Amino acid sequence: MMNAIMTNSNAAKQAMDLEDKYGAHNYHPLPVVLERGEGVYVWDVNGKQYFDFLSAYSAVNQGHCHPKIVKALVEQAQKLTLTSRAFYNDCLGEYEKFVTEYFGFDKVLPMNTGAEGVETALKLARKWAYEVKGVAENEAKIIVCKNNFHGRTITIVSASNDPDARANFGPFTPGIIAVEYNNSDALAEALKDKTIAGFLIEPIQGEAGVVVPDDGYLKKCYDLCKQHNVLFIADEIQSGLGRTGKRLACDHEGVHPDILILGKALSGGTYPVSAVLANDDIMLCIKPGQHGSTYGGNPMACKAGIAALSVLRDEQLSENSARLGTLLLKELKAIQAEFPEKVKHVRGKGLFCAMIITEQNGKSAWEVCVELMKNGLLAKPTHGDIIRFAPPLIINEAQLMECVSIIRKVLKDF
Repeated sequence: MMNAIMTNSNAAKQAMDLEDKYGAHNYHPLPVVLERGEGVYVWDVNGKQYFDFLSAYSAVNQGHCHPKIVKALVEQAQKLTLTSRAFYNDCLGEYEKFVTEYFGFDKVLPMNTGAEGVETALKLARKWAYEVKGVAENEAKIIVCKNNFHGRTITIVSASNDPDARANFGPFTPGIIAVEYNNSDALAEALKDKTIAGFLIEPIQGEAGVVVPDDGYLKKCYDLCKQHNVLFIADEIQSGLGRTGKRLACDHEGVHPDILILGKALSGGTYPVSAVLANDDIMLCIKPGQHGSTYGGNPMACKAGIAALSVLRDEQLSENSARLGTLLLKELKAIQAEFPEKVKHVRGKGLFCAMIITEQNGKSAWEVCVELMKNGLLAKPTHGDIIRFAPPLIINEAQLMECVSIIRKVLKDF
């Protein structure tokens, strides 16, 4: 049911009531109805301004409605929107060259959503295992990490240990092994199985609450995969594209994945765009007719992708994320020290941080987020007691410190 706390606006109530009546109840949004966004700000139907500290789960790294991305999208929308892959179009090759050179891979397979990107990577890893590694048919396995979040398709929830993701959705896809995150010894043990095709990992676990592994963990995992002829598959849908202070979170340890999955900010939040990148020895295992998407690689997606990546590079958003992320984490730790009875822990890397809230009189992270909303800052809880803080990467220091002041005020009054 919709939270009882609502604005007094008839327009807001009507919008929420319509969703409640006609939409599936698969989300529990904060009671705010947004109608406009620009940069780091969004406005509700009453005209109230908020800082966006979620960035559409890191899809809006470049800020809301970035003019360069919107311009590219609108111009292409007026020319050609979709051909399907039955024909060539004049945008796809340009985009493929741009994105592969940008990330250092031979080939890209364009898709639309992050979940499609993960599914594509899993199919690609299995195909490679059978045709290159020599695994017996239908024996290839994928290793994942516990507490992961890679999406919500049947195969992906088969890899999850979240009861909400799995309950009453079985039977599940076989061939998936889960090991502890941030435990390279557990991975080493699982890799003794000669039928392993790939190791799928979030370099930083976002939905789990911005769980950052120990320094050196990713490199150890990558080296173990190389020793056992297993593909290292990085899900950088949420952690990539500048969010953690580097172009990719894997870049912090100099790891170049065998398969890279991107989405979300690949279009700056303007259009569903995802991509799977790999070199020829892996990508060319898939032949015509074996995988695809009607909308994957459509002209609008291509133009949006080029513009979005150009903005990340030209505006040095990774560098801004690194600098201001250090400041944000420092300030959040100061708030924790100030209110140790209310804040259990803070963690993060770049502008990708989390605060773990101690329940007070039956109130936890949800109530904190509601109070943050009332004070002009939008964030969302995960797993009951964790609040993610992930503002657009274009935020400046003055804006960030204003947000820190809001967080401090809310925690003081909590």
